[in-house]
Amino acid sequence: MYIIHCTLLFSCEEEKKPVKSVPYVGPIEEIKDVNLRYSEAALLKVKLTTARQFRFLNDDRKYPDEVHIDFYDPSGQQIVTTLRSDSGRYDRGKDLYTVMGHVVVVNKQKQEKLQTNLLNWNPNTKKVFTENKVIITSQLTGEKLYGLGMDADQDFSRYSIRKPSGTFNL
Repeated sequence: MYIIHCTLLFSCEEEKKPVKSVPYVGPIEEIKDVNLRYSEAALLKVKLTTARQFRFLNDDRKYPDEVHIDFYDPSGQQIVTTLRSDSGRYDRGKDLYTVMGHVVVVNKQKQEKLQTNLLNWNPNTKKVFTENKVIITSQLTGEKLYGLGMDADQDFSRYSIRKPSGTFNL
């Protein structure tokens, strides 16, 4: 009599599923010491400077460091307005620049200073606007105008406050 001894070995292995790849959404380009110039008819209109720019696949841009923008007079020779902010970004889909954090705009001709936390600039319409709180101070008289929301020309030669308040001389 023969006894046959058979051992069967089975192994359990989890079915391997393909790993889903997550698309990269970070910057595709980093530029240091950025100096952008916008001109019309060969006349300088706007100059943006910042330490770094990140560009993304959809052509959006981020400016993580302090941003300085100079707006020039019609001849392109003299700076009429300056802007400074903590950071900024550019939305290619909307063609809209946004600066954020301690935004200070100085109109040298009118000697007025605007302060806000967020400001948008559309280079096509040449308009600047915000929905946020604004403070405009006359550097000549010290008068302050407060408001919620503002629309302005890009050089701040004209502006309107949406919900103004404050005390000032007439």
